[in-house]
Amino acid sequence: MKPAIKVAILDLYDGIANEGMRGFQDILKRYKVKHDLDLDYQIFDVRKKCEMADLNFDIYISSGGPGNPLDTEGTEWEKKYFRLIDKLEDHNLSNNSDKKHVFFVCHSFQLMCRKYKLGDINMRRSPSFGILPVNKTTEGFNEPLFKNLAEPFYAVDSRSWQVINPDEKRFKELNMQLVAIEKERPHVDLPRAMMAIRYSDYFFATQFHPEADAMGMKGMLLREEKKNEVVNEHGEVKYREMLERLDDPDKITHTQNTLIPNFLDAALENVLGVV
Repeated sequence: MKPAIKVAILDLYDGIANEGMRGFQDILKRYKVKHDLDLDYQIFDVRKKCEMADLNFDIYISSGGPGNPLDTEGTEWEKKYFRLIDKLEDHNLSNNSDKKHVFFVCHSFQLMCRKYKLGDINMRRSPSFGILPVNKTTEGFNEPLFKNLAEPFYAVDSRSWQVINPDEKRFKELNMQLVAIEKERPHVDLPRAMMAIRYSDYFFATQFHPEADAMGMKGMLLREEKKNEVVNEHGEVKYREMLERLDDPDKITHTQNTLIPNFLDAALENVLGVV
């Protein structure tokens, strides 16, 4: 009989309609079928309903979400959230063989950078939205979760906030690695945002959205307000380029089919031996 695999999805969207939750569920459903697994997931509405998972899950995925990642400090939901993270860290540092793997996305990435004091968190001059290239750092070329991703690779970026100016001393102290950054824009004299961090053998985070798919993204890009956002930030030509990228199987479709599945592979080596 196959062991049951339990995944907790921590929903930080605060009740706001989004594509992210569908993306995570689609990836998990495909992965379950592909590997013929007894895999179930449970969704916790962390911000709206103050729900929180316990330690009885094998894998955790923590979503993006709206709003300022600085102004929720001290809220009940955030206290519960960080209590869970602390318990997961303690569990992973103990002699338990069943390590708990966590993938943090966008808003969760920003909260964790705040927790560990890894850089400056601030509001972008204008929102970033679109399908954009992401550059691996030197460490990123050895990051196992980036296996089969090109340099640069393409991902969905959707955020008004950012984490910039990595504190290299903190990264060294905590033995963490910055593995991807925002693509350089030579014509814009602004620091590049951190885009992916390896916190530990079991915690990994991206400031972009690896769960996003072409269908959901196309629907959003065709909305008037999103189109205007992209055109204002990147210009009409780049907007058309983004629409073309949606049809390219080597761009965000490849990222969606690669990054979180690589994470699940690594997590399940623990639970099942090799997948």
